[in-house]
Amino acid sequence: MTVTLAKWTIDEYHQMIEAGIFNNRRVELLKGEIVEMSPEGEPHAYFSTEAGEYLSQLLARRAKVRSAKPITLPNNSEPEPDIAIVKPLGREYLQHHPYPEDIYWLIEYSNSSLGKDLETKTKIYAEVGIIEYWVINLKKRQLIIFREPSDGEYASKFTVTEGTINPLAFPDIAVSVDMIVTN
Repeated sequence: MTVTLAKWTIDEYHQMIEAGIFNNRRVELLKGEIVEMSPEGEPHAYFSTEAGEYLSQLLARRAKVRSAKPITLPNNSEPEPDIAIVKPLGREYLQHHPYPEDIYWLIEYSNSSLGKDLETKTKIYAEVGIIEYWVINLKKRQLIIFREPSDGEYASKFTVTEGTINPLAFPDIAVSVDMIVTN
């Protein structure tokens, strides 16, 4: 017996949202598949909120920090990263969620979703050219940084637990790892 999954487009996904099919459910579209999102535990909610506020202050008006909001990708994906640092396009976001060209970098906080964030989402983001993607492993209190998307994968991956990181989009900004990982 062959099992065939039904794949959905972004337009079909939006129609389902508008029809209320996903009311009271946390889902995201990944490569045409509707995926249930893990519930946020207290550490996840705390750290992602604090990091979002820290980054908003650090970047001031140079970028918009969006927390747990969708981004629209051309590979039939509409994930909701914990933090998306995007171009400050103001009211343009009334017409569409940020596209890859609007995104400076993405951050996911992971506990139970670590496998999905390190494998599935890494490929999805690299495939569309997101230049930088950070995953915070809440269990180990580590920041895993992916850079240099090429052929659907990131060519550069490294892990840090202390010090500062200069995001590719803002090399003059030093982001404290402590403020992102253990604040």
